[in-house]
Amino acid sequence: MPDTQPVAAGISSAPNESRQLHATLDGGVFARHPVRTHLVTAADDAVEVVRRYAQPLDADVVLVAVSERMVAITQGRSHPMVSIHPGRLARLLVRFVTRPGYGIGLGTAETMQLALDEVGAPRILLAAAVSALTKPLGIHGLFYRIAGPQAAAIDGPTSYTIPPYNEAATLGPKDPDGAARSISAAIGAPVTVIDANDAGCNALGVSRGVERRWVERLFADNPLGQAREQTPICVVRRVAWPADEALPPEPRRRINPP
Repeated sequence: MPDTQPVAAGISSAPNESRQLHATLDGGVFARHPVRTHLVTAADDAVEVVRRYAQPLDADVVLVAVSERMVAITQGRSHPMVSIHPGRLARLLVRFVTRPGYGIGLGTAETMQLALDEVGAPRILLAAAVSALTKPLGIHGLFYRIAGPQAAAIDGPTSYTIPPYNEAATLGPKDPDGAARSISAAIGAPVTVIDANDAGCNALGVSRGVERRWVERLFADNPLGQAREQTPICVVRRVAWPADEALPPEPRRRINPP
């Protein structure tokens, strides 16, 4: 019979399904422990969620990573799809969007409307125009670069997303650097707010002393997963690896974006 025991909340010593716990980066080995929480809602506070579940933090902890979606949800920035009313421009622009292959992105009129509201129509129109001109030349990815990280961080609903967020669209968090600093001050450890998926990672927010590119390399393979793991936090520890054992692989993104 399948194991139906509930997964304990808190820091896990095992990786999420089909993910790797250990990774090598710049000659060091790091364990990226998923942290399971309750189902976070707008009634929660991101600082308190991290303080509650990401404990204890030992001296070998070098970083605590927090999902941008969790931070955004606690800021009230997740919206049921039925509550979003796309305008004509959103319905027009969505026809030209290539879905990224690891989620919805701005591939629905509703998420496109959120992007227009978030970063403004001129920027989205510029991104769409540049993308239309460069795609025939084999140049991809410029739309999200020009639209910016706040547009790229918008998450649409997917069938594998945990309910009720499988029927909601979520904006990126407001002031992710400020959120990272607040959480860091509360737990006494470096913090980053990440937007990670199977095509890589963006460090949207960092506390003092955290290098964004290092974070993005460490989470390139999306160790927290892409579905219903309910692990929006990751505790990163430096590991003393046995000298006679092969080092774990360096993180690599699992898919290449279109």
